[in-house]
Amino acid sequence: MRYNEVMKLYNTLTKQKEEFYTVKPGVVQMYSCGPTVYYTAHIGNLRAYVCGDILKKTLRFNGYQIEDVMNITDVGHLVGDGDIGEDKVETTARKMGVHPLEIAKKFTDIFMHDIERLNIKPAKHIVPATHCIEEMIALVQTLEEKGCTYRTSDGIYFDASTFPNYFQLSKGNLAGNIGGARVALGEKRNVNDFALWKFVGPNTIQKWDSPWGVGCPGWHIECSAISMKYLPLPFDIHTGGVDHIPIHHTNEITQSETATGKKMCNFWFHNEFMKIDGGKMSKSLGNVYSLQDIIDKGYDPMHLRLLFLQTTYRTVLNFTFDALDAARENYRNIVNALRRHRTATAKTDPKVIADLRQSFTDAISNDLNTPVALAVLHQTLKQPDSADIYRLVTEEFDQVLSLSLATAANTEVQTETIPDEITKLAEQRLAAKKARDWATADQLRAAITAAGYQINDTPTSYTLTKN
Repeated sequence: MRYNEVMKLYNTLTKQKEEFYTVKPGVVQMYSCGPTVYYTAHIGNLRAYVCGDILKKTLRFNGYQIEDVMNITDVGHLVGDGDIGEDKVETTARKMGVHPLEIAKKFTDIFMHDIERLNIKPAKHIVPATHCIEEMIALVQTLEEKGCTYRTSDGIYFDASTFPNYFQLSKGNLAGNIGGARVALGEKRNVNDFALWKFVGPNTIQKWDSPWGVGCPGWHIECSAISMKYLPLPFDIHTGGVDHIPIHHTNEITQSETATGKKMCNFWFHNEFMKIDGGKMSKSLGNVYSLQDIIDKGYDPMHLRLLFLQTTYRTVLNFTFDALDAARENYRNIVNALRRHRTATAKTDPKVIADLRQSFTDAISNDLNTPVALAVLHQTLKQPDSADIYRLVTEEFDQVLSLSLATAANTEVQTETIPDEITKLAEQRLAAKKARDWATADQLRAAITAAGYQINDTPTSYTLTKN
């Protein structure tokens, strides 16, 4: 059912919010940049896929069908993100003494398990780059025939000066062009030129024959080749992180539109970065967290998903464990309210239900304003207890939010006695927080979690539950 005829979406290409439309009536054709599978995706990576999931579920909520594709980068993404260095997957494989495809399979499996735990619906077509080498070679040949390429000692490059609209997505932001800032010009004619095909040495494991010699594809060519294989140009939406704007997505547009003479995509959807405790993620700081790390600390994946939804996708999210604690408490409050509505026998005025539904629809249809949608959810739960409210939230709102609210509300509440020693630790932690001794408070929380209990802060105290 179509709830709302008008949906607004911010378009990176035009730098403004636009009324959404599709090429094919009622059907959204979408391409999403997938992971480079040489490591376990951290929670900042996973936020991008939650944002894309909310987009797709909002579109479905508004009556659209989805035809979507996501690539898996298992070759071609070099360590420096430019055109130098070793392949990321192959580098990890060498360190672990296994074949690159073994590494790719391992981390693809972890990624797919992670998105399942976060209630992210996978794309209809999930395509590893190594499955489309022929398509990539054919695309490079097309670009060569159009006179837009040249050969260097290390590969075949696209001459960016042949594409006048090169900066249409990034709007000519040279300062943000990572490749231009970090990669020496070398044999490249222009700082923005990029590799389409890279020549490799005898020790490289993943390599293929081509008209130009043995090598492997550049990173950018895979997304153009895969999207063109599964979707007609122009397709409707391309998703990814803001870090992809100045290089990867700019180069995708350049090679796709040069090869076909058609616009690549009508709407470009980019989510913002995520910080940790106000700063960058860093292995040296020990703050690069995977989803499993979050689970091991006593949280549910739905607590993390709710934390993501509390900020709009175009806003930088600052992750802290205090914020995650608050999201966990928020989740429990939502579920407890739903339990009351689930068992109620009273009815709610149909007009009240219709107004709440429209408020929720208006929020998510306005560039996926999930914070406002969550505010509507809380407003809904404050209504007098009614099974109608329960159904509205679990059967309609949660189509988009995907917080497993019906499952949680139908789970029996376990009552238990908290051991005195755990309560003592919690009281010590409360005192430490009041004294603003955050280091001690964090140590005490870790001790409580290690003992198998969860502590959640309330405005004046805390709650304790067994994991």
